[in-house]
Amino acid sequence: MRFVTAALSDQTFRAEAASWLEKQAPATRAGIEAAATDREHFDAGRAWQRLLFDAGWAGIAWPTEYGGRGATPAQATIFAEEQSRFGVSAGFVASTIGMVGPVLLRHGDEAQRARYLRPLLRADETWCQLFSEPSAGSDLANLATRAERYGDEFVVNGQKVWTSNALLCDFAILLTRTNLDAPKHHGITFLLLDLRTPGVEVRPLRQITGASHFNEVFFTDVRVPVENVVGEIDGGWAPARSVLAHEAAVIGGGNGAALGYTALAALARARP
Repeated sequence: MRFVTAALSDQTFRAEAASWLEKQAPATRAGIEAAATDREHFDAGRAWQRLLFDAGWAGIAWPTEYGGRGATPAQATIFAEEQSRFGVSAGFVASTIGMVGPVLLRHGDEAQRARYLRPLLRADETWCQLFSEPSAGSDLANLATRAERYGDEFVVNGQKVWTSNALLCDFAILLTRTNLDAPKHHGITFLLLDLRTPGVEVRPLRQITGASHFNEVFFTDVRVPVENVVGEIDGGWAPARSVLAHEAAVIGGGNGAALGYTALAALARARP
């Protein structure tokens, strides 16, 4: 059963987090370390995220009405520190929660927050990021994927590339070009996309290791409801910037990527 305790001091919060992690983390860490494929890593992270949610340790600084704990950002940092000490993480699932959740909290409307945030936080629905294109990487605003409006829908055509785990996810945040006459940073619209929509094709990119972490995603007359616009039509650059800012924070903040630093530091100490 999910529970959330009353407001705690930072010291008490840290002690309770560490106590819970001592009981729950070892089995999860063993599962993560035993994962051999992208699917196994993904599923292990998803299982850990659900365990966190059900125990009241997910979305620590999120509002309670969306499934969070309603605690402080400082306590969210404390939990991330303790979690990294135990060598566990929801990995990719946590990173997308850290990007999609804040952008919906800040730029989404109430219907979008009510529909998507709780299943996002529990990893009942998983997300990926459809931003980069063959000609829009470091210059993201150069994107060419088109979304043309027809009544209450946009029809999307184009291509994205280097999308992590698109083949395993349910939904995506999608940047599209909706105004060819506007300056490139202004004619962009930010959409929420169900990846099961007809016309979406995901093609894995096989790496030299044999893994297929990255994917190409193609859109052929994909219909997306106008109600799936985050922010304003042609005003998608603002929520996109929010995603990129949170992505940078997630990469450095107690997730799977951060765990690599601990191992590197231990190796350096062992071999001066």
